Amino acid sequence: MRRIRTRVGVLGAAFLTAAPLALTAPSAAAMTTGNTAPVVARERPATASAVEERRLSQRAPQEILRRSGFAGVAGTFGDGLARVHSYGAAKRYVAEAGRGLWRRAVDRVQGRGPQGGDLSRDDDRPLYWARLGMTKALREWKPPFRLTAGQRDALMGSLERGSRGQDSIDLPGGGHAPSRPLRVVVTGFDPFQLDADARRSNPSGAAALALDGTTVRTSSGRLARVETAVFPVRWADFAAGTVERTLLPHFRRGPRQVDLFTTISQGRPGQFDLERTNGAWRGGFPDNARESRTGTIPVPKGVPTVRPQPQWTTTTLPYARLTSAATGPFPVRDNTAVTEIPAGGGAPVERPDGPTPGSTAREGGGGDYLSNEIGYRATLLRDALKLKVPGGHLHTPVLQFGPANTDPATGEVTDPDFVRNRTAITGQVRALLTAALSVAPGMMAK
Repeated sequence: MRRIRTRVGVLGAAFLTAAPLALTAPSAAAMTTGNTAPVVARERPATASAVEERRLSQRAPQEILRRSGFAGVAGTFGDGLARVHSYGAAKRYVAEAGRGLWRRAVDRVQGRGPQGGDLSRDDDRPLYWARLGMTKALREWKPPFRLTAGQRDALMGSLERGSRGQDSIDLPGGGHAPSRPLRVVVTGFDPFQLDADARRSNPSGAAALALDGTTVRTSSGRLARVETAVFPVRWADFAAGTVERTLLPHFRRGPRQVDLFTTISQGRPGQFDLERTNGAWRGGFPDNARESRTGTIPVPKGVPTVRPQPQWTTTTLPYARLTSAATGPFPVRDNTAVTEIPAGGGAPVERPDGPTPGSTAREGGGGDYLSNEIGYRATLLRDALKLKVPGGHLHTPVLQFGPANTDPATGEVTDPDFVRNRTAITGQVRALLTAALSVAPGMMAK
């Protein structure tokens, strides 16, 4: 998600104006691994998605659910809850229901099983709206046993993680054997800015659904297994550690350690941006829950990190290769710009070539919204663990409706241009991953 003050930006800010941010790598002397205990992620409150749930009654969400075959998901889930008579059974049921929704969404996008309606299979929106129907049912559930607020929060967290693919990333083993597939993790985001237009889709989420569990072949002929997850457009979830909780098991040293990762979000119209630098600043633009957060990005307790916390992190994706390769219809830009407060203070200054020594971050290449934040969190975790693999953040083009279908109140929930654009973006994401994997594992970006 991207918010931009001087450019059009998205993932968190489709159709806004904002300025991209950029980062530089922390010095080697600053690299220290902090607390290596398990990530202690606070569970999201059961009411956290209530604002999002209230949008469910609008015309567009209901039509999206009906035309995708997902209209009955929440009702079926609620019926199952009604048959649960203990907290232990509730934990098992909710966890499986969440994972089942993720599998169903992935299967639909990847062409398995019935289409369930006339909405194109590549659509990410049925997953988002069906999940909200389930969280609403869980939030309103009145069980026949005592359920504490903390237990309901824990169930909600389980449902969120399972239905986002966060707890089902399954990378192949095999250690360093050259014959084993390369291991890739890709993340996307929910739709956002839905108060302005509830029809919106997020191509990063669509790409995640299309790529999950798939295999791509590199230019050398080596196979790579891709596993994906999606994240909410909510400041609070990020502060609670949802990103680190998801990525840490796959970034740690071990027989299934990732070989390449990229976080993806929707960016600006007409182009992909490889964000060279990420900044340690939250700009405060409202999220999907209509909450604002401003200040230095908080690092959760129990997470390996770099001390002192760096103002900037940098990509290790092979940006020179990816910006020169022919990967699809959209240009791919190496975005080096940031906004900083120079060393010694003063007003924020835009720097087209990245941050200057000792500066304080105000925007990374990806802005100061949640797309910049996920890029910062992922690369900070990479640096803390001394993970020497390609990784960073990629912004997709804005997904736009056709020129005759721009009115949120009366417009169609889909049109041929909309589907064609989303398909093209997803295809180019796949091509960019394949190109990035042509770089030998362990090589840094150049």
